[in-house]
Amino acid sequence: MTHKVEPISHRNVKVLDYFSAGAAYLAIFFIRMLPFAWASNLGGFLASCLGPFLKKSNVARKNLKAAFPEKSEAEIEAIVREVWSTLGRAGFEFAIMDRLLKGKDRNRVEIEGEENLQAALETGQPVLFFGAHFGSWELIPMSTLLLDFKAHTFYRAPNNPLLLKLFTARNIRGEAIPKGNPGARRAMRLLKKGQNLGLLVDQKLNTGIPVPLFGRDAMTGTALAEFALRFDAPMVPIRCTRLPGARFKMSILPALNITKTGSRKDDIKTIMTDVNVMLESWITQHPGQWLWLHNRWPD
Repeated sequence: MTHKVEPISHRNVKVLDYFSAGAAYLAIFFIRMLPFAWASNLGGFLASCLGPFLKKSNVARKNLKAAFPEKSEAEIEAIVREVWSTLGRAGFEFAIMDRLLKGKDRNRVEIEGEENLQAALETGQPVLFFGAHFGSWELIPMSTLLLDFKAHTFYRAPNNPLLLKLFTARNIRGEAIPKGNPGARRAMRLLKKGQNLGLLVDQKLNTGIPVPLFGRDAMTGTALAEFALRFDAPMVPIRCTRLPGARFKMSILPALNITKTGSRKDDIKTIMTDVNVMLESWITQHPGQWLWLHNRWPD
């Protein structure tokens, strides 16, 4: 019998962790007193006012200028503000995402492409659902409850061990799997049993492979491609776009096509190139809804 991986902390609790955890839970308490739209708007407003003045914004400006050399300084600054707004909204909404599952706030989520979900599930193979830190990425694991299917998802443990429960007790139908070697082994066992898995595939991974993204090689993880090739698993993209009025559009797209050439290395590179092409198209449509704040590309 296999057992799920218990929540893993990266370090021991420090004195300052108690203060930051207390502040976080206090903030959650007050956020939950607000209507959904108010909370989302407040998070977006505060972050968009403060974020552009932080050093991290210089990373976003550098990335945006390289990706969109045709854009003016004013356009770049507007995108940077929207990036922070997206992050602030996501942070405040995290405390109240459960409201999107029922009641009047359920109507905030528009869903398209359910037929693509059903087509993938009906193959009888484990399904790999993938997305990016785009729009409202926390809606991706919640799709298991909104559409009544089961999938396990990865999470990155927070720096503060006292906040770990917030990330492992999310609203999903499936396990929350920690990133790292124990989590990877657990994911492999679940796939062998024919179960579904969800991944976010847009983060830099130094142990990955260089794959073009906006015309520059970006170190890209290969787990999605490796799982797909090993288990003949359909790879189903899920895009969660933000709409005006604290609303969302969840788009479940057709599974990506795979043409095996006999060269595993080449097939992995082809799959992840196709994935990055898709992500680039999403981001180009709504550049302010992606997190440009990371050092996604090497200097």
